[in-house]
Order: sequence, then structure tokens, then C-alpha cells
Amino acid sequence: MFIYSFKASTIRFFAIIAVSVAAIITLVALIPKYEPASVYVNDEKINYNKISSNDDRIEFLSQFGWKVKPDTVDEASVTIPGEFDAVYQSYNTLQEKQGLDLKKYRNKDVMRYTYEITNYPDYNGRVLANVIVYKNKVIGGDVCSADVNGFLHGFTSETKLP
Repeated sequence: MFIYSFKASTIRFFAIIAVSVAAIITLVALIPKYEPASVYVNDEKINYNKISSNDDRIEFLSQFGWKVKPDTVDEASVTIPGEFDAVYQSYNTLQEKQGLDLKKYRNKDVMRYTYEITNYPDYNGRVLANVIVYKNKVIGGDVCSADVNGFLHGFTSETKLP
């Protein structure tokens, strides 16, 4: 025959642990998932989610007014580095200006899709749009010229590097 005895302090200790675990589970369940800051172009909210096909990416770019050739110029798997050098930090600053942040995706493999824009105003050179996707969600990207002395900005021309 075994006899167990508990002191009031032992019961109180386990009760505090149980309440703490329940509180943490509740907080995790109630904290909303991160969504990019709402961006509106021509009074329409931009959709960053459910981007799983070529047509979805073309539709994503069209939300900003861009028309692109239907086939990608390039598709590449890219690993977001764990530590950002000066170039990556500058590029992430551009992403932050458009409500995105690559820091959350450090050490993750993402896909970069590059399209040729056909309707860029007042520019005769080749202009490309890069769309960075992770798990069917746009997490970054830019519009740039392919010229040596070209330009780089976010999905809208108002989002530029400092």
C-alpha cells in the first residue's frame, strides 16, 4: 500500500503551472498571423496571398498597373541569408517601405520570379519586375531597369531606396 501526501504549496505550484500553460496556449491561438501592411493602389487593396501560379503572379503585378509578358524571364530558388550585409539591408529597407519585411524569412528558401514589364512609362529600356514568393505569399519584390545606370523601386514607383 502506498500513501501520497501533498502539501498546499505543492498543489498551488502545479495549479500555477497549469494556469500559465493555459494562458500561453490561449495567447498563441488569439495572436493573428502577420499580414503585410495594407497597401492601396487606386483605392483597391492589394492581395499578397494565394499566389501559387503564373497567372496569380501576373494578376498580382497588374494590381499595381503593370502589364507583363506572360512568360517569366527567370525563375530561381533563393535563400534569404541569416545575416544581412549592407546590400541586403538596403534591399530590405525598400521592402519595409512597401509594408514587407524579409527579416522574417531569414534562412528560408524562397522563389524569385522575374517578368518583363511592357507598359513602363517614359522609359525606352528593358524593365523587369521581381516577385519573391514564400508558401504562396508575396513577401518581397521590386521593379528595376536592366540598364547599368538604371533604377530600382518597389512595386509602385513611389517606393524608392533612400
